[in-house]
Amino acid sequence: MAAYIVRRLLLMIPTILGIMLVSFTIVQFAPGGPIERIIAQIQGTEVSATARVGGTAGSDFSGGGAAVSDVTAKYRGAQGLDPEFIASLEKQFGFDKPVYERFALMVWNYARFDFGESYFRDVQVIDLILEKMPVSISLGLWTTLITYMISIPLGVMKAVRDGSSLDVWTSAVIIVGYAIPGFLFAVVLIVLFAGGSYFDVFPLRGLTSDGWEELSWFGKVTDYMWHLALPITAMVISGFATTTLLTKNSFLDEIKKQYVVTARAKGLTEREVLYGHVFRNAMLIVIAGFPGAFVGVFFTGSLLIETIFSLDGLGLLSFESIINRDYPVVFGTLYIFGLLGLVITLISDLTYTWIDPRIDFETREV
Repeated sequence: MAAYIVRRLLLMIPTILGIMLVSFTIVQFAPGGPIERIIAQIQGTEVSATARVGGTAGSDFSGGGAAVSDVTAKYRGAQGLDPEFIASLEKQFGFDKPVYERFALMVWNYARFDFGESYFRDVQVIDLILEKMPVSISLGLWTTLITYMISIPLGVMKAVRDGSSLDVWTSAVIIVGYAIPGFLFAVVLIVLFAGGSYFDVFPLRGLTSDGWEELSWFGKVTDYMWHLALPITAMVISGFATTTLLTKNSFLDEIKKQYVVTARAKGLTEREVLYGHVFRNAMLIVIAGFPGAFVGVFFTGSLLIETIFSLDGLGLLSFESIINRDYPVVFGTLYIFGLLGLVITLISDLTYTWIDPRIDFETREV
């Protein structure tokens, strides 16, 4: 087992390097950048993220104008500005160095978890990530736990009662939950329960209320869950369908195997067969899906939810950093997301052996 863990850890190094190299290369060819943004702010021509792709005046895809009149200009809109000022911006953002030197320096710094400072926020990237982490952890952790608490018992129940009326109507609910995106559920919940048109029961902004520190411990917990009720509900409704169907199909496959027939023939009750034999084997594939579910909810699934409910988390931070070309934050979050995803995947594989000791990773080819 130790040799397998070491091999997996060593394989994480080229994987992370590959992710960073591809992302860094794409950024070199992407239009715009932090220097262009500063120039646009100085000249008063900065446009919003939607205007950049909307074809409006000053956007990246609009035709004509002074921004593209000089194709030989190094930076769009830099005509008329002091070249020394442009040079100082390049030095400030580190663009005065060759591309290979910038990449090598980034890899060396990231190996020491030194992500530098945000271009536009005047704060260390690691401090910025830690500041946004509680929101994303709250959404990811509670959504994943509640989803599995609902999906696994429901999936087992549907497998045991396959073809019954309970199986039919729960399948209808699951299909609806799977078909409708989570952000639509979020909008409906806001309209119904957050003062949109009907009831004003739940808050719409932030993770806690003003004066949260002055509340009792019970009041703090209540206020915390009160703010998370709607976003977590929206994410759970749209996320439990896949895990439920995965659990059901996994149990159905195991129930039909020969060892189950043999166990029943030896006089074991259905409960003993289900929890003594079927459960351990069927849960392996469910556990295999845990890393993808957790990472998906933690990093990508919460992006729209954070935006809709005005929750300042990692998803919203990543989106704003990409739009603003804040490259230290972009690469810092990407590095952490990728590393955490690889570690969680390794932990999930090791969990196989905790559930079923018969699995031996020592003989597995990585």
